[in-house]
Amino acid sequence: MMTEPADAIPVEASTRSRENLPAEFLQQVRAYQRASKADATVRAYSSDWREFQGWCGRTGFPSAPASPEAVAAFLVAEAEAGRSTSAVGRRCAAIRYAHKLAKQPDPTDDEEVRAAMKGIRRRIGVAPKRKAAATAEILAAVLMRIPDTLAGKRDRALLALGFAGAFRRSELVALNVTDLSEHADGLRVRVRRSKTDQEGQGVEKAIPHGRLIRPVALLREWLDAAGITEGPLFRPVSRSGNVRAVANLAKPPRLTTQAVSDIIKRHLEAAGLDPALFGAHSLRAGFITTGAERGADLARIMDVSGHRDPRTVVGYIRRANAFKDHAGGGFL
Repeated sequence: MMTEPADAIPVEASTRSRENLPAEFLQQVRAYQRASKADATVRAYSSDWREFQGWCGRTGFPSAPASPEAVAAFLVAEAEAGRSTSAVGRRCAAIRYAHKLAKQPDPTDDEEVRAAMKGIRRRIGVAPKRKAAATAEILAAVLMRIPDTLAGKRDRALLALGFAGAFRRSELVALNVTDLSEHADGLRVRVRRSKTDQEGQGVEKAIPHGRLIRPVALLREWLDAAGITEGPLFRPVSRSGNVRAVANLAKPPRLTTQAVSDIIKRHLEAAGLDPALFGAHSLRAGFITTGAERGADLARIMDVSGHRDPRTVVGYIRRANAFKDHAGGGFL
């Protein structure tokens, strides 16, 4: 099993070129290699590699080093099993990463594998399954229905802040109290690391007080009720209504990214909406969509969302404004 893909490669293969390197140095090197990828990517690659190993074990193909024929057959089997194009592509990337770390020939850099991936894309398609956007109006209706318990206060603050800053869920769960700074017009929130900032340069987001969603007020209400003055911003709440603490942990536990997704779906369902249509990305998409509908400038939307490629945001804007000034509006 691997915590990084190379760990699953046979030792004699992965260490052949490092046989003179002391064990403690090799451990340090591997730690930095893991740091080259985001934690979520490492976890996904680990899962993908285990799937490939399991498939190889069932079919009799060696997994390390793998042949291009085996990789192509595995990717096609995944596509036939109903995996999305992006999931199959990630499986391929995990196999590539594992072999490169182990100094093995890359089996994915072969025409047979490239042709298989091209065929998978053509047959399955590459259009992403978009989750519905939780716009300002939807979110306001959801917030009104959340009970005024400690967990409810946390969830209101989480949803409101997640929307107001167009945060990714990984960014939300990583926030600490020290990342907040007061401002006359609201809050400044420091995002220390994000998907588009893997090296941790950091970015600051401005969160206005607001009149409809009121993210700053809801966040303060949660922090005051929970008695949180330092450490993680969003934490688990027990069924008895207390902020959960783990005695053997030096630091208080954080909400997980999966918990954020579950919270969003649960409250949308409670508001009468289909939770299958929404996901953790719905808050981020909702901010961008609402901004586009209200005529916000592209550059200002990107300031909040942190997108680097304007084409991604333009896609939201086109969808939000599809019926505005429609070419056929005057004669249809």
